[in-house]
Amino acid sequence: MHQEKRSETSQEITDQVVEIVKRSGSSFYLAMKLLPKEKRDAMFAIYAFCREIDDIADEPAPLEKKKKNLKIWRDDIDRVYRGEEPELIVAKALIGPVKVFSLPKEEFLVLIDGMEMDIPDGMRAPTMTELQLYCRRVAGAVGMLSICVFGDFSPTAQRFAITLGEALQLTNILRDMDEDMELGRLYMPAECLTKAGIEITDNTPLSEVLNSPNLKIAREALAEQVALRFTEAEAALSQLNGKQMKPAVIMKCVYKKIFDIMKQRGWDVLSPRAKPSKAFKIFTALRVQLLGK
Repeated sequence: MHQEKRSETSQEITDQVVEIVKRSGSSFYLAMKLLPKEKRDAMFAIYAFCREIDDIADEPAPLEKKKKNLKIWRDDIDRVYRGEEPELIVAKALIGPVKVFSLPKEEFLVLIDGMEMDIPDGMRAPTMTELQLYCRRVAGAVGMLSICVFGDFSPTAQRFAITLGEALQLTNILRDMDEDMELGRLYMPAECLTKAGIEITDNTPLSEVLNSPNLKIAREALAEQVALRFTEAEAALSQLNGKQMKPAVIMKCVYKKIFDIMKQRGWDVLSPRAKPSKAFKIFTALRVQLLGK
Protein backbone atom coordinates (compact mmCIF):
# COMPACT_ATOMS: atom_id res chain seq x y z
CA MET A 1 0.00 0.00 0.00
CA HIS A 2 1.18 3.47 -0.85
CA GLN A 3 0.81 5.97 1.98
CA GLU A 4 2.24 9.45 1.71
CA LYS A 5 2.00 12.51 3.97
CA ARG A 6 3.02 15.07 1.36
CA SER A 7 0.78 16.16 -1.47
CA GLU A 8 1.56 14.26 -4.67
CA THR A 9 1.24 15.76 -8.11
CA SER A 10 -1.38 14.33 -10.44
CA GLN A 11 1.41 12.93 -12.63
CA GLU A 12 3.03 11.15 -9.68
CA ILE A 13 -0.33 9.61 -8.80
CA THR A 14 -0.91 8.53 -12.40
CA ASP A 15 2.59 7.05 -12.70
CA GLN A 16 2.21 4.99 -9.52
CA VAL A 17 -1.20 3.70 -10.57
CA VAL A 18 0.07 2.67 -14.02
CA GLU A 19 3.03 0.94 -12.38
CA ILE A 20 0.71 -1.10 -10.15
CA VAL A 21 -1.35 -2.19 -13.17
CA LYS A 22 1.74 -3.05 -15.23
CA ARG A 23 3.29 -4.98 -12.35
CA SER A 24 0.20 -7.18 -12.11
CA GLY A 25 1.03 -8.69 -15.51
CA SER A 26 -2.68 -8.91 -16.30
CA SER A 27 -4.20 -9.12 -19.77
CA PHE A 28 -6.45 -6.30 -18.58
CA TYR A 29 -3.57 -3.88 -19.18
CA LEU A 30 -3.60 -4.41 -22.95
CA ALA A 31 -7.39 -4.24 -23.03
CA MET A 32 -7.57 -0.99 -21.05
CA LYS A 33 -4.88 0.65 -23.20
CA LEU A 34 -7.40 0.75 -26.06
CA LEU A 35 -9.65 3.22 -24.23
CA PRO A 36 -9.56 7.02 -24.61
CA LYS A 37 -7.32 8.63 -21.96
CA GLU A 38 -9.99 9.70 -19.47
CA LYS A 39 -11.63 6.28 -19.49
CA ARG A 40 -8.26 4.53 -19.50
CA ASP A 41 -7.08 6.45 -16.45
CA ALA A 42 -10.34 5.62 -14.68
CA MET A 43 -10.01 1.89 -15.43
CA PHE A 44 -6.37 1.91 -14.34
CA ALA A 45 -7.39 3.49 -11.02
CA ILE A 46 -10.18 0.92 -10.50
CA TYR A 47 -7.88 -1.97 -11.37
CA ALA A 48 -5.08 -0.63 -9.15
CA PHE A 49 -7.58 -0.45 -6.28
CA CYS A 50 -8.46 -4.12 -6.91
CA ARG A 51 -4.77 -5.09 -6.92
CA GLU A 52 -4.06 -3.23 -3.70
CA ILE A 53 -6.86 -4.83 -1.70
CA ASP A 54 -6.17 -8.25 -3.26
CA ASP A 55 -2.54 -7.97 -2.13
CA ILE A 56 -3.75 -7.30 1.41
CA ALA A 57 -5.83 -10.49 1.35
CA ASP A 58 -2.95 -12.54 -0.07
CA GLU A 59 -0.05 -11.17 1.98
CA PRO A 60 1.45 -13.44 4.67
CA ALA A 61 0.36 -11.25 7.56
CA PRO A 62 -1.65 -11.73 10.77
CA LEU A 63 -5.42 -11.61 10.37
CA GLU A 64 -5.75 -8.47 12.48
CA LYS A 65 -3.25 -6.62 10.28
CA LYS A 66 -5.18 -7.59 7.16
CA LYS A 67 -8.44 -6.42 8.72
CA LYS A 68 -6.79 -3.15 9.76
CA ASN A 69 -5.42 -2.52 6.25
CA LEU A 70 -8.80 -3.22 4.65
CA LYS A 71 -10.38 -0.86 7.20
CA ILE A 72 -7.94 1.84 6.05
CA TRP A 73 -9.29 1.33 2.55
CA ARG A 74 -12.91 1.54 3.71
CA ASP A 75 -12.13 4.82 5.44
CA ASP A 76 -10.38 6.20 2.35
CA ILE A 77 -13.29 5.29 0.08
CA ASP A 78 -15.53 7.17 2.54
CA ARG A 79 -13.21 10.18 2.29
CA VAL A 80 -13.33 10.12 -1.52
CA TYR A 81 -17.14 10.24 -1.48
CA ARG A 82 -17.26 12.90 1.25
CA GLY A 83 -14.98 15.12 -0.81
CA GLU A 84 -12.12 14.84 1.70
CA GLU A 85 -8.46 14.11 0.97
CA PRO A 86 -7.77 10.34 1.16
CA GLU A 87 -4.52 8.92 2.52
CA LEU A 88 -3.66 6.33 -0.12
CA ILE A 89 -2.23 7.10 -3.55
CA VAL A 90 -4.70 4.89 -5.43
CA ALA A 91 -7.63 6.38 -3.50
CA LYS A 92 -6.47 9.80 -4.70
CA ALA A 93 -6.48 8.47 -8.26
CA LEU A 94 -10.13 7.49 -7.82
CA ILE A 95 -11.33 11.02 -6.97
CA GLY A 96 -11.64 12.15 -10.60
CA PRO A 97 -13.21 8.95 -11.99
CA VAL A 98 -15.76 8.85 -9.14
CA LYS A 99 -16.96 12.33 -10.10
CA VAL A 100 -16.75 12.03 -13.89
CA PHE A 101 -18.30 8.56 -14.23
CA SER A 102 -20.58 8.53 -11.15
CA LEU A 103 -18.96 5.34 -9.86
CA PRO A 104 -21.22 3.72 -7.22
CA LYS A 105 -19.61 3.72 -3.78
CA GLU A 106 -21.30 0.47 -2.78
CA GLU A 107 -19.39 -1.47 -5.46
CA PHE A 108 -16.02 -0.45 -3.95
CA LEU A 109 -17.25 -1.54 -0.53
CA VAL A 110 -18.60 -4.79 -1.98
CA LEU A 111 -15.11 -5.50 -3.37
CA ILE A 112 -13.62 -5.04 0.09
CA ASP A 113 -16.33 -7.35 1.47
CA GLY A 114 -15.14 -9.96 -1.03
CA MET A 115 -11.55 -9.68 0.13
CA GLU A 116 -12.72 -10.14 3.72
CA MET A 117 -14.25 -13.48 2.69
CA ASP A 118 -10.71 -14.58 1.80
CA ILE A 119 -8.86 -13.59 4.94
CA PRO A 120 -10.12 -15.52 8.01
CA ASP A 121 -8.52 -18.92 7.32
CA GLY A 122 -8.90 -19.12 3.59
CA MET A 123 -12.11 -20.17 1.87
CA ARG A 124 -12.64 -23.92 2.07
CA ALA A 125 -15.27 -25.78 0.03
CA PRO A 126 -17.98 -23.10 0.16
CA THR A 127 -21.52 -23.84 -0.92
CA MET A 128 -22.36 -22.85 -4.48
CA THR A 129 -24.44 -19.98 -3.07
CA GLU A 130 -21.46 -18.72 -1.03
CA LEU A 131 -19.18 -19.02 -4.05
CA GLN A 132 -21.60 -17.05 -6.23
CA LEU A 133 -21.72 -14.32 -3.57
CA TYR A 134 -17.92 -14.28 -3.54
CA CYS A 135 -17.81 -13.97 -7.35
CA ARG A 136 -20.38 -11.17 -7.27
CA ARG A 137 -18.23 -9.28 -4.80
CA VAL A 138 -14.72 -9.73 -6.19
CA ALA A 139 -15.55 -9.86 -9.91
CA GLY A 140 -19.10 -8.64 -10.47
CA ALA A 141 -18.33 -5.39 -8.64
CA VAL A 142 -15.40 -4.74 -10.99
CA GLY A 143 -17.76 -5.24 -13.91
CA MET A 144 -20.34 -2.88 -12.44
CA LEU A 145 -17.72 -0.15 -11.98
CA SER A 146 -16.35 -0.80 -15.46
CA ILE A 147 -19.66 -0.39 -17.29
CA CYS A 148 -20.05 3.01 -15.62
CA VAL A 149 -16.77 4.01 -17.26
CA PHE A 150 -17.79 2.42 -20.58
CA GLY A 151 -20.95 4.55 -20.54
CA ASP A 152 -23.74 1.96 -20.38
CA PHE A 153 -25.31 1.16 -17.00
CA SER A 154 -28.50 -0.32 -18.48
CA PRO A 155 -30.02 -3.49 -16.97
CA THR A 156 -28.61 -5.50 -19.90
CA ALA A 157 -25.13 -4.07 -19.34
CA GLN A 158 -25.40 -4.88 -15.63
CA ARG A 159 -26.42 -8.45 -16.46
CA PHE A 160 -23.42 -8.69 -18.79
CA ALA A 161 -21.09 -7.34 -16.09
CA ILE A 162 -22.25 -9.75 -13.39
CA THR A 163 -22.46 -12.91 -15.51
CA LEU A 164 -19.12 -12.22 -17.18
CA GLY A 165 -17.54 -11.47 -13.81
CA GLU A 166 -18.68 -14.85 -12.50
CA ALA A 167 -17.43 -16.61 -15.64
CA LEU A 168 -13.98 -15.01 -15.33
CA GLN A 169 -13.69 -15.70 -11.60
CA LEU A 170 -14.76 -19.33 -11.90
CA THR A 171 -12.29 -19.77 -14.76
CA ASN A 172 -9.59 -18.42 -12.46
CA ILE A 173 -10.65 -20.91 -9.79
CA LEU A 174 -10.35 -23.83 -12.21
CA ARG A 175 -7.02 -22.57 -13.55
CA ASP A 176 -5.38 -21.80 -10.20
CA MET A 177 -6.55 -24.68 -7.99
CA ASP A 178 -3.06 -25.87 -7.08
CA GLU A 179 -1.80 -22.35 -6.35
CA ASP A 180 -4.87 -21.53 -4.26
CA MET A 181 -4.46 -24.68 -2.19
CA GLU A 182 -0.90 -23.65 -1.38
CA LEU A 183 -2.47 -20.51 0.16
CA GLY A 184 -4.86 -22.73 2.14
CA ARG A 185 -7.85 -21.98 -0.08
CA LEU A 186 -10.22 -24.39 -1.77
CA TYR A 187 -12.85 -22.55 -3.80
CA MET A 188 -14.32 -25.71 -5.31
CA PRO A 189 -17.92 -25.75 -4.05
CA ALA A 190 -19.04 -28.47 -1.67
CA GLU A 191 -21.74 -29.61 -4.10
CA CYS A 192 -19.13 -30.40 -6.78
CA LEU A 193 -16.91 -32.23 -4.30
CA THR A 194 -19.88 -34.28 -3.07
CA LYS A 195 -20.77 -35.17 -6.66
CA ALA A 196 -17.21 -36.47 -7.06
CA GLY A 197 -17.39 -38.45 -3.82
CA ILE A 198 -14.71 -36.32 -2.19
CA GLU A 199 -15.31 -35.84 1.52
CA ILE A 200 -13.74 -32.84 3.20
CA THR A 201 -13.71 -31.76 6.83
CA ASP A 202 -11.99 -28.89 8.61
CA ASN A 203 -9.02 -31.21 9.18
CA THR A 204 -8.70 -32.69 5.69
CA PRO A 205 -5.32 -31.76 4.17
CA LEU A 206 -5.95 -29.94 0.92
CA SER A 207 -3.23 -32.07 -0.68
CA GLU A 208 -5.63 -35.04 -0.38
CA VAL A 209 -8.21 -33.16 -2.44
CA LEU A 210 -5.60 -32.07 -4.96
CA ASN A 211 -4.39 -35.65 -5.42
CA SER A 212 -7.81 -37.28 -5.47
CA PRO A 213 -8.44 -39.34 -8.63
CA ASN A 214 -12.02 -38.02 -8.55
CA LEU A 215 -11.08 -34.34 -8.63
CA LYS A 216 -11.69 -34.41 -12.38
CA ILE A 217 -15.41 -35.03 -11.74
CA ALA A 218 -15.66 -32.03 -9.42
CA ARG A 219 -13.84 -29.81 -11.92
CA GLU A 220 -16.15 -30.97 -14.74
CA ALA A 221 -19.18 -30.09 -12.60
CA LEU A 222 -17.87 -26.57 -11.95
CA ALA A 223 -16.91 -26.22 -15.61
CA GLU A 224 -20.58 -26.71 -16.54
CA GLN A 225 -21.41 -23.62 -14.48
CA VAL A 226 -18.62 -21.65 -16.16
CA ALA A 227 -19.85 -22.56 -19.64
CA LEU A 228 -23.36 -21.46 -18.66
CA ARG A 229 -22.11 -18.08 -17.40
CA PHE A 230 -20.14 -17.45 -20.60
CA THR A 231 -23.29 -18.24 -22.61
CA GLU A 232 -25.35 -15.84 -20.49
CA ALA A 233 -22.72 -13.10 -20.82
CA GLU A 234 -22.57 -13.54 -24.59
CA ALA A 235 -26.37 -13.37 -24.84
CA ALA A 236 -26.37 -10.05 -22.96
CA LEU A 237 -23.46 -8.74 -25.02
CA SER A 238 -25.35 -9.44 -28.25
CA GLN A 239 -27.79 -6.70 -27.19
CA LEU A 240 -25.03 -4.18 -26.39
CA ASN A 241 -22.52 -2.08 -28.32
CA GLY A 242 -19.43 -4.31 -28.27
CA LYS A 243 -17.09 -1.47 -29.25
CA GLN A 244 -18.28 0.49 -26.23
CA MET A 245 -17.38 -2.50 -24.01
CA LYS A 246 -14.03 -3.27 -25.67
CA PRO A 247 -11.93 -4.17 -22.60
CA ALA A 248 -14.66 -6.46 -21.24
CA VAL A 249 -15.13 -8.13 -24.64
CA ILE A 250 -11.38 -8.73 -24.92
CA MET A 251 -11.26 -10.28 -21.46
CA LYS A 252 -14.26 -12.46 -22.28
CA CYS A 253 -12.43 -13.78 -25.36
CA VAL A 254 -9.14 -14.33 -23.53
CA TYR A 255 -10.74 -16.11 -20.58
CA LYS A 256 -12.96 -18.21 -22.83
CA LYS A 257 -9.76 -19.31 -24.56
CA ILE A 258 -8.23 -20.23 -21.17
CA PHE A 259 -11.38 -22.23 -20.40
CA ASP A 260 -11.28 -23.97 -23.78
CA ILE A 261 -7.59 -24.88 -23.36
CA MET A 262 -8.34 -26.52 -19.99
CA LYS A 263 -11.39 -28.33 -21.35
CA GLN A 264 -9.49 -29.63 -24.37
CA ARG A 265 -6.60 -31.07 -22.38
CA GLY A 266 -8.93 -32.63 -19.78
CA TRP A 267 -10.14 -31.62 -16.32
CA ASP A 268 -7.72 -34.07 -14.69
CA VAL A 269 -4.79 -31.84 -15.78
CA LEU A 270 -3.99 -28.96 -13.42
CA SER A 271 -0.65 -27.75 -14.73
CA PRO A 272 0.97 -26.04 -16.45
CA ARG A 273 -1.21 -22.97 -16.12
CA ALA A 274 -3.45 -22.57 -19.18
CA LYS A 275 -2.32 -19.49 -21.05
CA PRO A 276 -3.34 -18.16 -24.49
CA SER A 277 -0.48 -17.10 -26.74
CA LYS A 278 0.56 -13.48 -27.04
CA ALA A 279 -0.39 -13.64 -30.72
CA PHE A 280 -3.92 -14.71 -29.78
CA LYS A 281 -4.27 -11.80 -27.36
CA ILE A 282 -3.02 -9.27 -29.92
CA PHE A 283 -5.25 -10.65 -32.67
CA THR A 284 -8.23 -10.62 -30.30
CA ALA A 285 -7.55 -7.01 -29.29
CA LEU A 286 -7.32 -5.93 -32.94
CA ARG A 287 -10.50 -7.77 -33.89
CA VAL A 288 -12.49 -6.30 -30.99
CA GLN A 289 -11.08 -2.85 -31.75
CA LEU A 290 -12.36 -3.11 -35.30
CA LEU A 291 -15.52 -5.17 -34.95
CA GLY A 292 -16.49 -5.02 -31.29
CA LYS A 293 -16.59 -8.82 -31.04
